Amino acid sequence: MTSGQARGGGDAPIGIFDSGVGGLTVARAVSAMLPRESILYIGDTARSPYGPKPIADVRRYALEVLDTLVDEGVKMLVIACNTASAAMLRDARERYDVPVVEVIGPAVRTAMSTTRNGRIGVIGTEGTIGSGAYQDMLEVNERLTVFARACPRFVEFVERGVTDTPEVLAVAEEYLAPLRDAGVDTLVLGCTHYPFLEGAISYVMGPDVSLVSSDTETAKDVYRQLVSRDLLAGHGAVPTHVYEATGASADDFLDLAHRLMGREVSTVRLVQTGAIDLPR
Repeated sequence: MTSGQARGGGDAPIGIFDSGVGGLTVARAVSAMLPRESILYIGDTARSPYGPKPIADVRRYALEVLDTLVDEGVKMLVIACNTASAAMLRDARERYDVPVVEVIGPAVRTAMSTTRNGRIGVIGTEGTIGSGAYQDMLEVNERLTVFARACPRFVEFVERGVTDTPEVLAVAEEYLAPLRDAGVDTLVLGCTHYPFLEGAISYVMGPDVSLVSSDTETAKDVYRQLVSRDLLAGHGAVPTHVYEATGASADDFLDLAHRLMGREVSTVRLVQTGAIDLPR
């Protein structure tokens, strides 16, 4: 079967992809909203983080993972990685016959409807912020002023399972103080890893700043797409949740998932995607 050909029907799984563990927040939101749906999740842990990598490499890596998901028979693709969404969303929608949902648009729409003073902050990886994807979508509305800042160490903290230490709080203060001082009243967490650091981010920004995370809004988009295409799982469907990783150790992914999300992820299997470049 070639990539781009959908093999599964309504009871086929939803394919969710992220560079690592961050997309688990999206998987959790999708599962909560659509409990009958099966999920096939791939974290590209062999090549994470994507943020500092050249956009051409991110595009290639992401398409290899999405090809793998389509070849495994998913009925929908969810790009739960902001950097990958910015790098290759148009390519994905042209390449595959299955519907493709991403995380940037839902967060942008929520931020626009949430802000009171028109001053919106966006934080993300170097790749996401450098692409201008959020800025371009938000600045279509002339009443908005956008303040964007890359926070590369946030992903490193989450991928190590470090979310509540004094070091995290100090780095959050360093990254976020300019946005707080700019008077933003809404802050977009433009990376699916960042909700795991929401405590520190909220503390630094203060109680009057609304945080916008894409996980729940993305799940709503998934619901709308499935309904409009008559792809919802049947009433008798027995959902399965399968988690895959491309790194050298399934135990590392599993241990980290347990620290961040409890026991929701029970097993992880290793896969190789396309011409994957494993670390030497």
